[in-house]
Amino acid sequence: MARDAVAVGRGEEPFLPKEKHPIREFFGRMFKEKPLAGLGLVIVAVMLFMAIFATWIAPEGIMDLNHGDEGLGPSTSYWFGTDQLGRDIFSRIVHGARISVIVGLSATALGLAGATVLGVVSGYFGGKLDMLIQRFVDGWLAFPYLLFVLAIVGIFQDVWIGPEGGMFKVIAALGIAYSVWISRIIRGHVLAVKESQYIDAARAIGCSHWRIIRYYILPNIMVTIIIVATLSVGWAVLSEAALSFLGLGVPPPFPSWGKMLDEARHFVNQNPWGVVFPGLAITLFVFGVQVFGDGLRDLLDPRLRGAKHAGFGR
Repeated sequence: MARDAVAVGRGEEPFLPKEKHPIREFFGRMFKEKPLAGLGLVIVAVMLFMAIFATWIAPEGIMDLNHGDEGLGPSTSYWFGTDQLGRDIFSRIVHGARISVIVGLSATALGLAGATVLGVVSGYFGGKLDMLIQRFVDGWLAFPYLLFVLAIVGIFQDVWIGPEGGMFKVIAALGIAYSVWISRIIRGHVLAVKESQYIDAARAIGCSHWRIIRYYILPNIMVTIIIVATLSVGWAVLSEAALSFLGLGVPPPFPSWGKMLDEARHFVNQNPWGVVFPGLAITLFVFGVQVFGDGLRDLLDPRLRGAKHAGFGR
């Protein structure tokens, strides 16, 4: 304070502490308090970089055949070796990151959109509408998740044809399946927010249902939506790999990691690298998304922060 007063007396600018950028401060806190989540963020960032710049990163094309170099192990010429057809595994994994990112993000966005509508409508309006929606959700969840995904893919089998159509089928199937599953989570948070006093105050002054949902419900469940989104991307990548492994995912020539596993499993004794590296890519990506989502949940959820300060959750 004295230094500021002297500075003003001399006609100089007073010393003011430099304001921290909120986003930079948040991620700095993540790396400090949740180093594993920071590692997950780095992994996800690397995968996104690979997906965006795959054409420039990959030394070869996805269908380039190297005759005479079939089934080679890792070397300086082929970092991850070659598959049974002589294709560079590293190049195909780099291009496969683009498939996983597109399917993971698109399916999650579609699922969150449907889940938000179902969860908000069910939780906010309640009554018979809530009972009807929740009995539908119960029936949906009573069946194996992958079975419903396979059924939805089969329904769209003749709607979208070709490589791009195969990708759309997977995105649509996963998005529809996620919308029902995630809606139960969003509904629970809407029920908690709906009982708040500011919602009663908004009703008392005559706010419409749409205004209450838009300005009071959605902003207070946005943290939940963000956390669920980060965790759902990993599940979408795993589901796409499972569908591709079964031959119902993204078709060739797109190099899906799951399809690479399916093609290489027949030659695992002669060339195990064709299975090892795509499997590691799936594991690493899903691990990065999951730990990043867990750390994001711990930092954004005020209840978890309060439990930590109270001595719990250490």
